[in-house]
Amino acid sequence: MATLPAIRFNPIIRAFYQHLRAEGKASKVAITAAMRRLLIIANAIVQQDKPWANIA
Repeated sequence: MATLPAIRFNPIIRAFYQHLRAEGKASKVAITAAMRRLLIIANAIVQQDKPWANIA
């Protein structure tokens, strides 16, 4: 559920999603890829114990 607002309001996730759509990926495929990217970023934040600004 967090991926849909991230696609709208997070510039990093939005750019990634738009890039995939421009390449011709289906909407659900691009959303799933953005979801995975968001999880990777969240995992890095937890592991490194740093705020979002320092990870992305």
